[in-house]
Amino acid sequence: MRMGGRYRVGALTAVLVIAGCGSESGADSGRMTVTYRDATSAEAIQGRALMENAHLLEEVADDVNAALKLPADIALVGDQCGMANASWNSTERVVKICYELADLNLRLFEEDRDQRAHPGDDETDPAQAAVNATIGTFFHELGHAVISLYDLPITGREEDVADQLAAYAILEPQDLLSQFPNAVGMAEDYALMFKLWAGHRGGESRTDFAAAHSLDQTRMFNLKCWIYGSDPAAHADLVEDGRLPPERAAGCPEEYQRLSRAWYTLLAPHLK
Repeated sequence: MRMGGRYRVGALTAVLVIAGCGSESGADSGRMTVTYRDATSAEAIQGRALMENAHLLEEVADDVNAALKLPADIALVGDQCGMANASWNSTERVVKICYELADLNLRLFEEDRDQRAHPGDDETDPAQAAVNATIGTFFHELGHAVISLYDLPITGREEDVADQLAAYAILEPQDLLSQFPNAVGMAEDYALMFKLWAGHRGGESRTDFAAAHSLDQTRMFNLKCWIYGSDPAAHADLVEDGRLPPERAAGCPEEYQRLSRAWYTLLAPHLK
């Protein structure tokens, strides 16, 4: 049984100090600011309420401001978009989390809870799971933002790299970007979100295979691989109960270590 603990970001415990990276010139004095825009549709109203009640945007923005030396101000905006989406706009320097995304996540996690027939499943909190999944989406968009802001070199599709940053931000052992009381539960909720999205969308079309994002099921298995790879002994149940195929699991520890080392190296010059 997996339970998603209450999300509350604590003070960062980052201890890395990068010599010679001060910002006396003010070049790294940017901040992430938070705005909740108006909601009028039923979906947007529910999504905004979920995000505001969890102080979702404020908490993740506090983490970013405490951890990263931003070269410019970034707006973190909750908004009614007319669709379930999230985005990074490099021209306007805006990370947008659509209220409809939070609402969709809530409805899908509620449906998933209601369809489960195993003892103890009623202890799963769909609202908390939806918050956790939406936080994962924020860190995915933060991946796009830091790639753009710091002109980071990457190999592979940017959407896949942004998924790696989301996993690293949640699971990182050194708490460089964030600190979660139940990081694994949060990562599992984020992974489950992609499975639920896949079921909601139905079968894949030709355009899905050609899209910049990997297929939802692929993203789910990638996240499960990284969860397992971050601590194989602690997460052996992912393989034992069939949630992660053993053929993939065999390479996950090395895969996660490479991911973790790469993101640590890329972000190190930009940490406070």
